[in-house]
Amino acid sequence: MKKIGFLSFGHWTPSSQSQTRSAADTLLQSIDLAVAAEELGADGAYFRVHHFARQLASPFPLLAAVGARTKRIEIGTAVIDMRYENPLYMAEDAGSADLIAGGRLQLGISRGSPEQVIDGWRHFGYRPAEGQSDADMGRRHAELFLDVLRGEGFAKPNPQPMFPNPPGLLRLEPHSEGLRERIWWGAGSNATAVWAAKLGLNLQSSTLKDDETGEPFHVQQAKQIRAYRAAWKEAGHAREPRVSVSRSIFALVDDRDRAYFGHEREAEDQIGFISANTRAIFGRNYAAEPDVLIEQLRKDEAIAEADTLLLTVPNQLGVAYNTHVIEAILTSIAPALGWR
Repeated sequence: MKKIGFLSFGHWTPSSQSQTRSAADTLLQSIDLAVAAEELGADGAYFRVHHFARQLASPFPLLAAVGARTKRIEIGTAVIDMRYENPLYMAEDAGSADLIAGGRLQLGISRGSPEQVIDGWRHFGYRPAEGQSDADMGRRHAELFLDVLRGEGFAKPNPQPMFPNPPGLLRLEPHSEGLRERIWWGAGSNATAVWAAKLGLNLQSSTLKDDETGEPFHVQQAKQIRAYRAAWKEAGHAREPRVSVSRSIFALVDDRDRAYFGHEREAEDQIGFISANTRAIFGRNYAAEPDVLIEQLRKDEAIAEADTLLLTVPNQLGVAYNTHVIEAILTSIAPALGWR
């Protein structure tokens, strides 16, 4: 059995060919798609966060709105770039959204990836400490965020407060019990996956990672997952970790599917550079008739290793079509592979 959710990047563009022509379209359709996915029996609604782009940016209003409109589905991010975040304010936002959703938040965070502008986090008022990189800063923000999510008091109360305080040091409010165990780290390398395991974070592995061995993407990703699980076990954490992988998967079951994605039948992994010194491997898209698709996915080692699969959806094609995409996987593919 696997948990199966969708992952939306929340693109919008004022084009006549797009179903999301404004930020409002994207936000409102994201809520509607989460509701539709829950009705289909999907397990998760996840959203990517990008700044300075025509995509989803500030996630917590959206997560809270989805939480208020749904009852069962997990609600998360994949991922929030921690270089841009005030960890304490983020903890308050996350606690509020999680309480509205009844404890269903699954927050993916990371040190960040290349963005639309140069050093965009500087415009948000953040600077790496002396001798540190922006990646170090992102991880430092993440560690502080995780620390305050424990719900322990750390701030000395005013001796003459406006309102009565509980005894002792004060913590951030609202606090949502258990949220700390529902934080995921988006790891782009084996080393950062191991780091996440040591901190007790769940693992999100996307459709790209550092090309560390030259092997096919799914093989490298499976090795990353196994390294993460070994580090988790060595760290001695009490609970079992969760691991997700993301994939673009399209079952070609009607003429719309073939028109949109038929050209992806022969897709392969791609190699590129996400920075001047980082060679990355990008996982292939999957698009085929259901019988062919089932056999292709059966050979994907990383999907086999993960307990959660996030389906990246083409959100600009609208809610109705994306509901169809998700339903096709849940009904035509998942049962044959033992995911359901």
